[in-house]
Amino acid sequence: MFQTFSGNTRRPRQVNLSGRRAPGFGATGAGAGSQAALDRAQQERLQRQQERERLQASKTIQRVWRGHAGRQDVAAVLRREWDATESSPPGSGPAMPYGSEEQALTQLQRLLKFASTRNPEDLARIRRYGFRQIETARQQAFTPSGPWPRTYLRLQRMVLAVLERSCTSPRLEDTHTGDFVKVLHFLAVQAPAETAQNAQQFYRTLASVVSQLPSLSDQTNAKPSNTGLEIILETIIAPLKTVTGYTLHAYEAFGQIFLPLPILSTDSTSPIRQRLRDMLADSTNYKLLANALATFFKKPGIFSHSGLDDRNSRVRLLSTFVYFHRYAHKFGAYAANKDFVTVVALILNSLPVSIIDGQSSDSDSPDQTPSSQQVEAVNQFSRDQILSLVNQESISNLLTGSSQSSSDVSESEKVEEARQLANYALALLRFFPRQGDEIRLWLYMGPISGKGSSRDLPAIRYFWEAAKRSSVLKTILRDSRAAIDLLRPKTTPATNGVVSTRSAQQIFWQSSNQEAEHGAQIADEWRVILVFLELYTFLLRMMDDEEFFGGGQAASPGQARGNALPLDDVKDLTTFLKNLGFTLYFNAADITVADEAESSSTGLSFFNPKISEPQPQKQAEEPSVGGVAGLSLDYVKGLVTGLLRSLYERDSRRTFLPSDHWLMTSRFDMTGFIPAVVQEEESRHKIEEEDAEDIDDEEELDDTPQLIGTGRSQQQRRIERLQRQQRKASRRRYLQAVAPRLEILQNMPFFIPFTTRVQIFREFVKLDMTKRRGSADPEAWRWRVMSRPDAPQQFEKHSAKIRREHEFEDAFQQFYSLGSGLKEPIQITFVDQFDAVEAGIDGGGVTKEFLTSVTNRAFMPTDAIDMFIANEQHLLYPNPTAVEEFREALKRAGFRDNSAEFRAHLSELSQRYEFLGRIIGKCLYEGILVDVNFAAFFLRKWALTGGTGSAPNETSYRPGLNDVRDLDEALYQGLHKLKTYPGDVEDFGLNFTVSDSIVIDHTTSPKKTKAITTELKLNGADCPVTNQNRLVYISYMARYRLQKQPYAQTAAFLRGLSGMIQPSWLSMFNHSELQTLVGGTSTSIDVEDLRRNTAYGGTYVIGDDGLEHPTIQLFWQVMHSLSDGERRAVLKFVTSTPRAPLLGFASLVPRFSIRDAGSDQSRLPSTSTCVNLMKLPMYKDKGVLKEKLLYSVFSGAGFDLS
Repeated sequence: MFQTFSGNTRRPRQVNLSGRRAPGFGATGAGAGSQAALDRAQQERLQRQQERERLQASKTIQRVWRGHAGRQDVAAVLRREWDATESSPPGSGPAMPYGSEEQALTQLQRLLKFASTRNPEDLARIRRYGFRQIETARQQAFTPSGPWPRTYLRLQRMVLAVLERSCTSPRLEDTHTGDFVKVLHFLAVQAPAETAQNAQQFYRTLASVVSQLPSLSDQTNAKPSNTGLEIILETIIAPLKTVTGYTLHAYEAFGQIFLPLPILSTDSTSPIRQRLRDMLADSTNYKLLANALATFFKKPGIFSHSGLDDRNSRVRLLSTFVYFHRYAHKFGAYAANKDFVTVVALILNSLPVSIIDGQSSDSDSPDQTPSSQQVEAVNQFSRDQILSLVNQESISNLLTGSSQSSSDVSESEKVEEARQLANYALALLRFFPRQGDEIRLWLYMGPISGKGSSRDLPAIRYFWEAAKRSSVLKTILRDSRAAIDLLRPKTTPATNGVVSTRSAQQIFWQSSNQEAEHGAQIADEWRVILVFLELYTFLLRMMDDEEFFGGGQAASPGQARGNALPLDDVKDLTTFLKNLGFTLYFNAADITVADEAESSSTGLSFFNPKISEPQPQKQAEEPSVGGVAGLSLDYVKGLVTGLLRSLYERDSRRTFLPSDHWLMTSRFDMTGFIPAVVQEEESRHKIEEEDAEDIDDEEELDDTPQLIGTGRSQQQRRIERLQRQQRKASRRRYLQAVAPRLEILQNMPFFIPFTTRVQIFREFVKLDMTKRRGSADPEAWRWRVMSRPDAPQQFEKHSAKIRREHEFEDAFQQFYSLGSGLKEPIQITFVDQFDAVEAGIDGGGVTKEFLTSVTNRAFMPTDAIDMFIANEQHLLYPNPTAVEEFREALKRAGFRDNSAEFRAHLSELSQRYEFLGRIIGKCLYEGILVDVNFAAFFLRKWALTGGTGSAPNETSYRPGLNDVRDLDEALYQGLHKLKTYPGDVEDFGLNFTVSDSIVIDHTTSPKKTKAITTELKLNGADCPVTNQNRLVYISYMARYRLQKQPYAQTAAFLRGLSGMIQPSWLSMFNHSELQTLVGGTSTSIDVEDLRRNTAYGGTYVIGDDGLEHPTIQLFWQVMHSLSDGERRAVLKFVTSTPRAPLLGFASLVPRFSIRDAGSDQSRLPSTSTCVNLMKLPMYKDKGVLKEKLLYSVFSGAGFDLS
C-alpha cells in the first residue's frame, strides 16, 4: 500500500538526532531535548563551514600577495632595465630621439609591462617616452605598422586613465596635464584607426578635460591659454580628420559624448568659448556626423543610454548639432540631408513640447504627461538653434534637396525617403504647435520630384502616393478590425525611448530584431499617413470646391501645382478614414488595454502603510500610437475626425460619393440601437454625477484646516485622493467600453442614418425631461409643483406677460434669471398695446406662439445695433461688429471706458446673446420648429464645439475658404483671386492687417461710421503679402472674420444653447441637419402625409362612415392644386413655419388640426398657430375656398383675424 500521499511506495528515510526511539511514521521527537540537539548540530555545522571559509580566504590572500610581490619584483627589474637604457633619468633634460625604431618599440613594450598610473615615477617615465617618441617620429618619419598600432593603443589607454584621474583637480596650465595631452594627440595621429575604435573612452576623457579647463570656466579672472586650447582642439579632431574604416565610430562617440557638453551650448560671450565651438564646427564633416548619429539613434533603447537619458543633454546635443549644420552652410538655407532629418526628428520626438518657451500643444496635439524629471530652462543659444528649424527657407530647401537626391534611386529608397521626411515633418508639427499652420503651408508648398515626372509633384500628392503604398493603409482599407493591432503601441524591444507593451508570448514566438524591424516599419508608415492627414486637413481649408472637384486636372497658373486628389482617391481615403475612425472610437477600450493594466498596477501603493509622503516616481513615459512616440490616441482621433467631417461636408454640399457610402450600419445591431444608445447616455450621466461627487469631496477635504501632528490623517487623505483618481480613471475606461455607440454618434454621426439620429435626439430630450420633471408631460410637472409649499413662487417664476412688438425684451427681462430652468413648462400671457389680454386658445401656455414671436423679433432688422445680420442668401449669423458698435454707443452716452457701468452694459449685451441661445435651445428641446435660417459656418460651430463641456470655446472649429463664401461673397472672391493670381501679389499692396467700418451713430442718415484697423499677426502692418505667404494671409483673414472677430457674441450664444441642449447631442448633426432640426425639412410638402395626420374638430369630425366632410374634401383638392411654395405658405399660416417636421407630420406637436368656423361664405379662414389649428368656414365652392385661403395666407393676418 502507499505509505504517503505522494503515491510512492518506497518508505521515506527517517533521520532522528534526538537519541530517542521514534515510531515508524511519526515525528522525530518533541520537547526541549530534540530541539537542543538540532540546534547544537546546526551550530557545529556552521562553525565547520566558517573554518573552511577562513582557511580558503587565507590561502587566497597569500596567493594574491605572493603574486603581487612577484609582479612588483619583476616591475622593479624592468624599471631598472628601462632606466638603464635611457640616457638620463626621467624628467631631466630635453627629450632626445631614440636611435632606431626597434629601440623605441622595445622601450615601449618594456614600459607597458611595468608602468602604473598610480606611480608618480612611472608617470614621469611615460611623459619622457612620449616626448622622445614624438622627436623620433618627427626625425625618422617612419609609418607605424606591424605591432606599432596595437602597442600605441595600449599606451593611449594608459594616458587616458592618467587624464581621467587628473580631472579631479585639473589645471591645463599644469605642465604634467599638458604633457599628457600632447602625448595623447601624438598617439591619436599615429594610430587613427585604433583611436577611432577606442573613441568612447577617448572622447569621454577629453570631455572631462575640456569641462574642467580654467580658461573655459565661468570665472571672470581666468586667463585663456591659446596654446592649451589649440592642443585640445587638435586632439579632439585628430580621429575625425583621417578617414579609416572606423571613422564613423569616432564621429558617433564625438556626437554622443562631446556635443551635449554645456560648454558648447553656452550663452557666454567669452571669445574663447565661441572660438572652441566654431573651430569644432569648422573641423567636422557635418555629413559624416549626421550619418553616424542617425545610425546611432536608430539602435533600440538608445535614449536610455548613459548620458542621453537626461533630457537636458539631448537638448544640448540637438542645439549644437543644428549649429554645426548651420555653420557648414554659413547660416543660410541648406540643402536636404536625410541623416540630418533623421537625427533632428528622433531627438525632437524624445523631448517634451513645452521645453521651448513653455509652449503647450494646441487642441490637435497630445496632452503632455507630467514628469518627475525636471527640465532646466533652455538657454538662448539652444532656443535660437532649435527655433531655426522652423523657417520657410530651411523646410522648403530640405524638401527641394530631397527631391534632387531622389531622382535616380530605386522605389524602395523613395519609400524610405518619404518615411524619413514624414518623421521629420511630424516631429516639427508636434514640437512647434503654435507654428503648425506655417509648417503645414511650407511643407504643402515644397516641391518634391515624383517618379517619372519631369515637373515638381506637390507635397500632398507625394505623401499620398507614399501612403497608398503602405501596408497600414491597405490593411485598414480592407478590414477596420485590423486597425486595433496596428494602433496599439508595439515597440519591442524598446526603440527610441518608447517602452514595449507587447505580450511575452508574442516576443517568444518572434525574434526581437524581427519584431523591432516590423514595429519600426509600422511606425514609419503611420508617420507618412499622419503627415498626409495633417497636410490634407490644412489644404481643404484653403481649397474651394472648384479646385477640389478638379482633382487630377492640370492646375491653373496661380494654383499650387494641382494639389487636389482625384475623386477616386478621395473615395478610397474616406473609406480608410471611416474604418480607422470607427475603430478608434468603437474599440478604444481594446486599443488602450495596456494603459488600463498600468493604472491598475499603481493601485498597489494605495494601501502601503509605509507611504507617508509622496514617493519619487519614475520618469513618465510619453504616449505612443502604433509605435509613434509622443502622439496620443486623442490626437489621432481629432485628426481623423476633423478630416472626415470636412470631407463629409464637401459631399453634403455637392455630392460626389454614393448615397450609402458614409453609413456603417452593418457594424451595429440596428434593431436595438436606439435603446442601447439611450442606456449609454444614462451611464454617462451616472459617471458624470460620480465625478461631480468626487470633486465635491475633494473640495471639502481641501477646505479642512491642516493640524500639526496628524500624520496618519494626512496619509489617509492622500490615500483617499489617490483612490478617487483611480476611480475616475476606471470610470473613464468603463465609459469607453460601455458607450462606444455614443462615441460614434458624437464624433462621426454620419455613420448612422439621419432619421435614426433624430429619434435618438428626441429620446435624449425625453430622458432629460423625465429626470427634471418626473415625466415628459408638462401637466405632470405642474401637478408636482402644486404639491410643493413654494408652488406660487415657482409658477410666478415660470410665468410672463409679453407685449406685442416687445416680445424679446419682455422675455429677456422676465426669463433670463431662470437659466436652465427655462427647460420647464412656462405660462405666457400676450397683451396688446393697451395691456389687454389677447384672446386665444391656451395650448400649453401658448409656448409655441411665444417662441416663434421671440425669435422673429430678435432676428428682425432694426435701426439700431442688430444682434444678428444676414448674408446675401438671407442666412443669419452673429453681428461681428456688435460689440465694437455697442462700445462706441456707450462712450457717446457718456460712460467712461472700462468703468463699472460700462462693463455692466457690455455684460448685458452678452447676456442677451446667451438668452437668445437659450430660446433656440428651448425650441429644440420642445420640438418646436421656427422659421429661422442660420449661415452654415455658424451652424458648424454648434456641431464642432460639442462634447465635454467645451461649447463656449470654439476650440474645434477651423474656418476655411468656403466658410468665407457663406459669410461674404465679395470677400471670398477677393481672397480667391489673391490665391490664384498668376503674377506678383505685392502689386495689390496688401499687408497683414484688416480694416472694419463700424457704425458709431445710427440716428444720422447716412449712418456715421468709423474705420478701425486690426493686425492679423504681430507687426502685421510691416509684413507685406507676397506669393510665398499669401496662403497664410488667407488663413489668417478667414480665422479673423469667422472666429476671432465674432468670438464674444458666438461664445455667449453657444453658452446659452448648451444650457438647454447638451453640446454632445448637437455634435450628432452637421450644419445642414442642425438647420433641419431648427426649422424643419426643406423637401416638398407631402400633402397625403399631412392629410393622414390631420385632426378634425366640430362639424368636421369624421363619423362612423369614415367619410370626410365635403368642405374638407374640397380643402385637400385645393392643397393638391397649389404649388409647393403656396403649400408652404399655408403650412406657415397654420404652424408658423413653412417646413415639414423631420420625421413627417406624424411627429408634429400639436397635430395639424382643422375645425369648422361657421357657414358664412364671406368669412376668411383664420388660425391659432399656438396649437396648429386652422378655423375653416364650411365653403361649398372649391374656387371660393381657394380664393379665401390664399387671401388669408398672403395678407399677413394675425391671431385674431376671425
